[in-house]
Amino acid sequence: METRKPLIIIAGPTASGKTALSVELARRIGGEVISADSMQVYRYMDVGSAKVTPEETCGIPHHLIDVLDPTEDFNVVIFQKMAKKAMHEIWDRGHIPIICGGTGFYVQALVRDIDFTETEEDSLLREELEKRAKREGAEAIHRELAAVDPESAKAIHPNNVKRMIRAIEFYRQTGMTISEHNRREREKKSPYRCFYYVLNMDRSVLYDRINRRVDLMMEQGLLDETEKLRDMGCRRESTAMQGLGYKEMMSYLDGECTLKDAVDDIKENTRHFAKRQLTWFRREQDVRWIWLPDYPEGAPAIAEMISREIGGSEE
Repeated sequence: METRKPLIIIAGPTASGKTALSVELARRIGGEVISADSMQVYRYMDVGSAKVTPEETCGIPHHLIDVLDPTEDFNVVIFQKMAKKAMHEIWDRGHIPIICGGTGFYVQALVRDIDFTETEEDSLLREELEKRAKREGAEAIHRELAAVDPESAKAIHPNNVKRMIRAIEFYRQTGMTISEHNRREREKKSPYRCFYYVLNMDRSVLYDRINRRVDLMMEQGLLDETEKLRDMGCRRESTAMQGLGYKEMMSYLDGECTLKDAVDDIKENTRHFAKRQLTWFRREQDVRWIWLPDYPEGAPAIAEMISREIGGSEE
């Protein structure tokens, strides 16, 4: 039986210190970092994504950062393909990949090696459903989806026509709902030898860190960065502009709110996002939670603990 290759995951809510820990750990064990962040993948989006700086990397190779223009689409399927390629290149160099990020679904897609390519696109069916959506509205597509896959109909936003069509398409081709397919995929055993760590701390401390991070982003030029992105052709509906911070700044630039209200919204939305992140990771299997107050020395102490665990583990 082939030995499973090692894969380390450093996850947790935004502003929990994942970046510093991943760099310190990589330095100790000969690792390279792969970002599992849906915004850091974009060029020119440094402030709002809290992108790791060249100084912060300490010379450790980082992957999936600054690889797409902000006008390009990015999703879990693209991420998984890019990340798996990077992982194999890292293993070939004799190093260990360290996945660092808070986008839980992206992490899960890698850990479980979820299959997103079960069916080919049915262009005729897709065209038929797209025409119907234009003719009858998104509600009609949502009703059809609810009839064959109620679970997906609840999970997918009624205005997300693209995802609804994909779910209907999947059911028509396989006779299985895409929600059932995804559930089976999530229950698969990981093909890797995973060391999965999630950082956590007292909720009030986390929220305070989030608020201070948003204030720092404003000082560092989040508004100017958003204006430049808009000048480059990014629109509110662009994937890149769905990121926290950018969508609120766009609302301000479009005259929908005051700057103070926009900043307050960023803080509130980021706090809610952090809460959802923690909820997601609590559902994951085989996760080791790291309570940060137990490590007052910070990243060096945690990295030392993890490196000992990895060194003492056997397949």
